[in-house]
Amino acid sequence: MQFPESWLRAYCNPDLTTQQLADLLTMSGMEVEELQPVAPPFTGIVVADILTAEQHPNADRLRVCTVDAGPHSKDGPLQIVCGAPNARAGIKIPLATVGAELPPGEDGKPFKIGKGKLRGVESQGMLCSARELKLSEDHGGLLELPADAPIGQDIRQFLNLDDTLFTLKLTPNLGHALSVYGVAREVAALTGAPLKPLPTAPVVPTLDETLPVTVEAPDLCGRFSGRIVRGIDTKAKTPAWMVDRLARCGQRSVSALVDISNYVMFETGQPTHIFDLDKIHGGLTVRWGREGETLKLLNGNTITVDAQVGVIADTRPDGTQAVESLAGIMGGDATSVNDDTTNVYVEAAFWWPDAVAGRSRRYNFSTDAGHRYERGVDPAHTVERIERITTLIQQICGSEATACGPVTDAIVNLPAKQPVSLRIARAAKVIGMPVMQAQCAEVLTRLGLSFTESDGVLTVTPPSWRFDIEIEEDLIEEIIRVIGFDQLPLTAPVAPVTARVRPEAQRGGYALRRAVAALDYQETINFSFVEERWETELAGNPDPIRLLNPIAAPLSVMRSSLIGSLVQVLRHNLTRRAPRVRVFELGRVFKRDAAVQTSEQSVVGIDQPLRVAGLVWGAAEPVQWGLKERSVDFFDVKADVEALVAPQVARFVAAEHPAMHPGRCVCVELDGVAIGFVGELHPRWRQAYELPAGQGAPVLFELDVPALLARDVPAYQPVARQQAVTRDIALIVGEAVGHDAVIASLLGASTGGLLRSAKLFDVYRPAVGAAGFELGERSLAIRLELLDDDAPLTDVRSDEAVKAALDAVQRGLGVRLRGA
Repeated sequence: MQFPESWLRAYCNPDLTTQQLADLLTMSGMEVEELQPVAPPFTGIVVADILTAEQHPNADRLRVCTVDAGPHSKDGPLQIVCGAPNARAGIKIPLATVGAELPPGEDGKPFKIGKGKLRGVESQGMLCSARELKLSEDHGGLLELPADAPIGQDIRQFLNLDDTLFTLKLTPNLGHALSVYGVAREVAALTGAPLKPLPTAPVVPTLDETLPVTVEAPDLCGRFSGRIVRGIDTKAKTPAWMVDRLARCGQRSVSALVDISNYVMFETGQPTHIFDLDKIHGGLTVRWGREGETLKLLNGNTITVDAQVGVIADTRPDGTQAVESLAGIMGGDATSVNDDTTNVYVEAAFWWPDAVAGRSRRYNFSTDAGHRYERGVDPAHTVERIERITTLIQQICGSEATACGPVTDAIVNLPAKQPVSLRIARAAKVIGMPVMQAQCAEVLTRLGLSFTESDGVLTVTPPSWRFDIEIEEDLIEEIIRVIGFDQLPLTAPVAPVTARVRPEAQRGGYALRRAVAALDYQETINFSFVEERWETELAGNPDPIRLLNPIAAPLSVMRSSLIGSLVQVLRHNLTRRAPRVRVFELGRVFKRDAAVQTSEQSVVGIDQPLRVAGLVWGAAEPVQWGLKERSVDFFDVKADVEALVAPQVARFVAAEHPAMHPGRCVCVELDGVAIGFVGELHPRWRQAYELPAGQGAPVLFELDVPALLARDVPAYQPVARQQAVTRDIALIVGEAVGHDAVIASLLGASTGGLLRSAKLFDVYRPAVGAAGFELGERSLAIRLELLDDDAPLTDVRSDEAVKAALDAVQRGLGVRLRGA
């Protein structure tokens, strides 16, 4: 919310500087987000009157003006050369006298005015536009001032430019502070400065005419007040003081009637609406919308309402009802006022916050009125606001023909304020310092909260403008923010602060992040709520956890896998022509699990495991001269996963995953426990998600984080005293026999503990019909490492160990030694 300091001080003027006032508001819970001066610094600019404006003898676009600057032109009118197109006799404008300083330019230095000659004619100053004074971007000509502007007065004083714009960042519970008077009421409570009352002089009705109003939905509208005003001039010009105040609140001037309505809203916090009376058919009906009804709004949009949206309708001659306004949000185009309007109906109502909340967002726009009604608007003063608007209409748009009807006031269903008890002892405990009952009573009195007292307890009845006082803690908050958070004692905590020591057999999450980043991955952070399609297709989850109030319609469910988020990141990068993508994310997923109970870190029925997932697409290495460019493949990512689990050794078992290619997907196991998957993205999803087909498939992995964080405590071993022996063997193996089975069979042979490792280093697939091979066979070259810690290995012992290993693999798997 934005407003000028001068308007605030018109109602409450504490003995504080601007900065002190801003600090006070911030410390009371109304954060001052920005302080901005209305105008930049400049001096020597005064109000002047152009007496004559003659054509320059040597320039077609210049005029020679004689200007009366009052006491600043002691030797008679000043001669000023001016090139503005609107420079003419009879207007009052800002004059920069000799010695004046204009606002600083791009170099940060002020521009000083002196005497000079333009095309041979002396100029004793400068006539200024609004842009030259940096009051606006309008550079169409001189800034024309009102005819009653006093000649010679400093322009800063006349336009009230020594003012400051306050921008407040208010939380949703502070709806009562969404007006200048609401903030002034808070300042009065915080400082004890007197609060001036709002102007509420009633207007005497001169008509008996009223407009019938029927409220059919008390759960939508609790109070509806209105008045007919006839014979007004809608073409009247809005006074400069009102235009200036609205502009300083961030609201541009539209027309006199619209400006009056906006002015009262910023002043009091009460949104109002002004209908063109002659465009209303019959009376007004306040009700919930009906399926299929449409309304063209003031912003030009045409919307379709339903039973969840409140409307104001009128009754046509044929008996049908037509929607004329979106309740509490925006009026309709059909009954809007224009330059031909002479008769109006002024409305002020109380709309229930729950009936307005979220409705404007359904139609992708928001309004100041809806913003206030969502947070709660004082229902007790709708009649006073009607009187205030009527007074302003008479002053600005009125004439001798203007006549007003009586105010009609339909009170249907006002909020019942429930008393809230404040225990003094409880307040002292929560606040953290002693507070007395008399001290609390004084605070409540300053805040305008009525209460009754008993021993140690104050029972408060919230006023009509406070929708945020419902429980005892709300009152405790009011007590301490008025007393001042700076009064809290600086007390060290009593309880010991003990760091949570991570076990030696576990590394931290950031160490895992750094390990993945060291493998040339870039970390991404994505929403935990995703599209339902991702869950169904990429996670195989037909029943995801749904959000009650999603921030956007597509993001309607909680993710049970990180893969969908990474595929979307890939798409985002590909649309920006990224040649190579290597991304990962470490975050939680959410799955239904009836075994989970509520605790400090869990919610009943929902498992929230921590996962890390990665996606790689494009070239395996950055472009360079030393390596031939190739696309990343399954084995590149498999190697990355092996690096992450090291020094543990993972086992990769062929498996299936909804998001991955059925023939190029493995399950990752550690100590016989499945911890995740690695594989290529399924061709079906590559096509469905519009990924390029000719540049290789994206390869993904998703792993459980706790398994990766576990680390065996290092166990030191002495350096081997004996020399290891290596022997290479080549086995002819059928395609149906897997690598893991061969290695396991070799290591399981009875070699007396001499065989320490067996590693595959070559695979040979012969051409069809090659000698020594049958159809469907291949050759695996394996290096065996033999070591005896106690004695050197002789050739005889090494040959016996190798023979035992070969016998074991030949008996178990039916393989044979190549060349035998």
